[in-house]
Amino acid sequence: MITDWHTLDREPSLPGSYARAATRRKITGSTLPDSGLRCWIDVDPRRLTAYRKVCGFADNGLLPPTYPHILGFALQMQLLTTREFPFPLLGLIHLSNRIRVLRPMGGVNRVHVSVQVQNLQPHAKGATFDLLTTLDDQLGPLWEAQSRMLCRSAKLEGEPLEEQLANSLALTEVERWQAPSDIGRQYAKVSGDYNPIHLSAASARLFGFPTAIAHGLWNKARTLAALAAHLPVANVEIAVQFKKPVRLPSEVTLMASVPWASGDFQLTGAGDLEHMVGHWRPVA
Repeated sequence: MITDWHTLDREPSLPGSYARAATRRKITGSTLPDSGLRCWIDVDPRRLTAYRKVCGFADNGLLPPTYPHILGFALQMQLLTTREFPFPLLGLIHLSNRIRVLRPMGGVNRVHVSVQVQNLQPHAKGATFDLLTTLDDQLGPLWEAQSRMLCRSAKLEGEPLEEQLANSLALTEVERWQAPSDIGRQYAKVSGDYNPIHLSAASARLFGFPTAIAHGLWNKARTLAALAAHLPVANVEIAVQFKKPVRLPSEVTLMASVPWASGDFQLTGAGDLEHMVGHWRPVA
């Protein structure tokens, strides 16, 4: 539970956060900070246009359902590179992501972004925690997200509890697309996420990957762009679990159930390799 919110008067510097991340390689504790960060952030129309192009979203006058991640990224980086945060940022693995669009995101020019971490849990391969991001506008809560992250070298006492998403509805092919070799660099330019595992084969090999892999949130964004006709524009929760990474370049196939208030989807590669599984549901 957050007890100490820090309000910033401007969006944090990403170069400063990356500099701190580059020099932090060791685990320094086993508890999460009970502080969070807040800041008013303006929506940059040019950056939004570039994001739509990279992720395949049409300009329908609404913020894409995944775009608030971009608005919150600098705050997330600042929080995850503070001295109080116990895990090194480089090497964290994004296991799952759940977003809730509470109201239609049209005409949004300025938002109040809040980020915090909580729910530290043992995992079979280390320890997990939740990175929580929320957006409010002048009318109140607008959007919220929960990203579950894994630190592989952390050790916690207790029994691991792992949730698994599973499709229960019939799926049919919706679309296929190419994930080109430079999509990691394209997405980095619009998101600010320059994690080396996404940029090139050479930089990915430094972290144990034989080739660069696509950002998980690009996979989700590209999927939701393809599912635009399936999804409500608000009062919807969209959850995914990231499975096998999408190695670059490669072709992927999106399978989904019929358009409805609830539905399931799956992103697969060659040989039915499962990259991502997810669903959409009305917000409870």
